Amino acid sequence: MQSTDTAALFTPSALPAEDELAQLAEELKDREQQLVDLLQDYTDRNLQLVSAQHQVMTLTQRVLAHEEAAKAHTAHIHNLYQSTSWRVTAPLRRISVLAQDVKYSVRVFREALAAGKGLPLAIRQAMHANAAEGAAAPADAADHAPKTLDPRDYKEWVRRYDTLDGDALKRLKMDADAMREGPLVSVIMPTYNANFDWLDQAVQSVKNQLYPNWELCIADDASPDPEVRPFLEKLAASDPRIKLVFREKNGHISAATNSALALATGDWISFLDHDDVLPAHALLYMVKAIAQHPDARLLYSDEDKIGDDGKRYDPYFKCDWNLDLFYSHNLVTHLAFYRRDLMNQVGGLREAYAGAQDYDLVLRVIEHVTPAQIVHVPFILYHWRAHAGSTATADLTIKPYAMLAGERALNDHFKRTGVNARAQFVGHGYRVRYRLPKPAPKLSIIIPTRNKAELVRMCVESIREKSTYKNYEILLMDNGSDDPEAMAYFAELAMTDNFRVIRDDSPFSYSAINNLGASQASGDVLCFLNNDIEVIAHDWMEELVSQACRPGIGAVGAKLLYPNTTIQHAGVVLGIGGWAGHAHKGFSLYAHGYVGRATLASNFSAVTGACMAVQKSHFDQVGGFDAVNLKVACNDVDLCLKLLELGLRNLFTPHALLFHHESATRGYEDTPEKKARYQKEVDHMWKRWPELMARDPAYSPYLSLDHEDFGLAWPPRVRHAEPV
Repeated sequence: MQSTDTAALFTPSALPAEDELAQLAEELKDREQQLVDLLQDYTDRNLQLVSAQHQVMTLTQRVLAHEEAAKAHTAHIHNLYQSTSWRVTAPLRRISVLAQDVKYSVRVFREALAAGKGLPLAIRQAMHANAAEGAAAPADAADHAPKTLDPRDYKEWVRRYDTLDGDALKRLKMDADAMREGPLVSVIMPTYNANFDWLDQAVQSVKNQLYPNWELCIADDASPDPEVRPFLEKLAASDPRIKLVFREKNGHISAATNSALALATGDWISFLDHDDVLPAHALLYMVKAIAQHPDARLLYSDEDKIGDDGKRYDPYFKCDWNLDLFYSHNLVTHLAFYRRDLMNQVGGLREAYAGAQDYDLVLRVIEHVTPAQIVHVPFILYHWRAHAGSTATADLTIKPYAMLAGERALNDHFKRTGVNARAQFVGHGYRVRYRLPKPAPKLSIIIPTRNKAELVRMCVESIREKSTYKNYEILLMDNGSDDPEAMAYFAELAMTDNFRVIRDDSPFSYSAINNLGASQASGDVLCFLNNDIEVIAHDWMEELVSQACRPGIGAVGAKLLYPNTTIQHAGVVLGIGGWAGHAHKGFSLYAHGYVGRATLASNFSAVTGACMAVQKSHFDQVGGFDAVNLKVACNDVDLCLKLLELGLRNLFTPHALLFHHESATRGYEDTPEKKARYQKEVDHMWKRWPELMARDPAYSPYLSLDHEDFGLAWPPRVRHAEPV
């Protein structure tokens, strides 16, 4: 056997170069990070499985309970219908329903006054001040479901508020006639072995459009059914605006769509699936919006679903452009309009993202437009056919590849835009994890308190015992404590690492004491935390800090639960209850909420100050909390709106999870003095932010301001008679 010269292995020429060692070290770090990510994914999916199993058990129990209740209610209703009193009061019920519709005009006028639409700011402020002396403007603008109806009855809601009568159609036809020289709209329709009835309805819905300047570009993707070609040719012969191409080889949805796109000559491009339906006013409303927003390059509308029986259900009343919600699911979908030059710029649909080709398209489009060039048209302008095999059914077992394709499209978007993040499909949408900056920023946690040693102990110990983030400090803002036990405990805390107790004996002002804490903080990121908060998720700091450090992000709010595990805070909606309310308040921890917003990261106009993270530089730039006008209440919302004014987005993340033992320290607004102070602060918010308070861009005007459950608004705050 030949011997090996051991010494030769250690000669300088045999050793890797220094730059090679550095490269190997970097690759090792990347592999380690990939391993960490895989372990995190494994943990997350196990948690999802446990959560799903628990949810199934809970739902099963609820279904059984509801079945028993339904039997009892059915018997009761049957007896009621047979009663003499029901027949005698029928005329009164009809009058009650009519009265609700008559009151609509008055409500719209009042809402216009509350919002001050079209009036100078000084006049709007004066109007609100006058209204506050009697019935406050916010209360006048509230929506109320008819007491005689189920407020969730979408069929009745459609009949009242989304069905055009003869007068409305006449007005719209006049609008359409005046716009005959408007832009040409190319409606793109790929088709493959379509149901002829549904295909005919889809084509007829385009032919019935009030707006006349359109072309329908249809591409058949080599359908094997021999009856398809003559059927399509007959449809095309019925209107010269219909263009038709037959592909020789099946290429699936993206290739077929691109074949139809090749026929298009319009100024604007839109898409229609071969089994979906457009209302007659769809194109007209979109073109009217283009006229009102000449710089727009992408527009999208609200949508609902239509069943095999033709009945509409499950509306998605969308908010204005919401980037982080879009990163959680495809906010745009239907109906969407794209500028033709923009479509040419991004290059149509891509086959590699089959199932999520439309999501990939919008992800590429937004890389070439500004948020101001994306316009939401707040009307139901698309009816999405839900049937077996359709994505509209929300059955993820039908097209799991579509969800994974969306995950891949998101990650590719982040690579193209240089965002250090990774998206993961989580069963009902996408979670995006953003990498922490290196080194990890210091987080300053500011906790105001007066006495309440037991609460502070719970809060601080949960932070120390459950948190995995290391680079943080705690500033306990002692607002005049006089309880010996509390003072002794605070003195003990002051002796520990990364902990400071700052004494302030001034009269209580949430704004002032937090501003003082911020001025003393040494961290790059501030976290304002109530003393009645208890940590649940170990990585809550990582989530808040990584989100707060993103470019363009203002305040970041956590998901807060009551001790019974129902939701206390999942974002703040302006206008609810006269000024603001917490989204999905009272929902189960396991509930996804309206279109998933209780469990998906998204932008809200505001988040609660009970647990709010924000970069210190942003906080200082807007002047902190308003300690002059908003000493106790409304100051967290005001801070968020100042960040919006700065051009930043506020964010709710469900992935920072904590308990909130609400108002355990300060109590409620339950005395005449507190009520008067609270009303004064609410009035200030309406004077300072009249447009945002009257129309929250992160919430739909079709959703309720009476409740925090995203229920239907009766009536909606936008109607067909109003401008788009």
